[in-house]
Amino acid sequence: MVTTESAIEIDNLFLRYRQGSGANALKEISLSINVGEIFGLLGPNGSGKTSLFRILASLLNPTSGTVRVFGVDLRRSPNAVRTSAGVVFQSQSLDRKLTVAENLRYQGHLYGLSGALLGQRIEQMLENFRLTSRASDIVDTLSGGMRRRLELAKALLHKPRLLLLDEPSSGLDPAARLEFSHYLETLNQQDGTTIVLTTHLMDEAERCHRLAILNEGVLVALDSPESLKKRLGGDVIVLRTTDPASLSENISRLLGQPTSAIGNTVRLESPRGHELIARLVEAFPKQIDAISLSKPSLEDVFIQETGRAFWHSDLST
Repeated sequence: MVTTESAIEIDNLFLRYRQGSGANALKEISLSINVGEIFGLLGPNGSGKTSLFRILASLLNPTSGTVRVFGVDLRRSPNAVRTSAGVVFQSQSLDRKLTVAENLRYQGHLYGLSGALLGQRIEQMLENFRLTSRASDIVDTLSGGMRRRLELAKALLHKPRLLLLDEPSSGLDPAARLEFSHYLETLNQQDGTTIVLTTHLMDEAERCHRLAILNEGVLVALDSPESLKKRLGGDVIVLRTTDPASLSENISRLLGQPTSAIGNTVRLESPRGHELIARLVEAFPKQIDAISLSKPSLEDVFIQETGRAFWHSDLST
């Protein structure tokens, strides 16, 4: 259940990418994440979402600004924050030569768990994530989906109030990705765990209660997926052409509304897009190679807010 109590408060967060460099990974990020939310950090490679994740996971210190997790200043008391958080990294952190149970046991030792309590927690995690029958199996023998479930079991072994996930569906096939998302939703609904995840996958972002969309280190939009899409105010029309700059200018002049020329396409929004298509084809028959109509997507929101395509940068911050 989402509450009005803040789980994470980020105030004027700034991160310089390299010491002495003019490049900034994060630029004055301020936002609040409520207790019980599934909160997504959405952006392409180079947007700053992984840098923000590393700060929240206490792996990276910001250049300036503050982060509070359940009221605790992250920079001043990182160990206190770590005990209240579970972390699942994009890169696998399992020991592939140990068994499923051994990975959980050593994770428990890191958080000071031992004896009967640790045994109970391990049994509970194995049952919750349907790994009981694989407890004695070497991790190397598990499928990608099972390994991801084991990663999640490790992160939750000490019963954290906050779960941080960096690209949690990375490397999973569509079926395993959907199953993993269901695990997160169940965890959030039954235990009230606050979940913060980074993603570049639109379907994964759609399942979040709220999203922060990042672009080149800047927070460009913050709201629920539905509210973000409603900002576009209608259907999205995409026209494929060999001369997008010219077609974009001509359509803007004809309709008196802005358009976006991106790659070999021109994009615009209209409350009644199906009625506009015939008019456009009739007005510019030689300039339009193909035309499509769709409801607004999160990718369309990104394009509207940034003026560029989502898949643009090859950086990895």
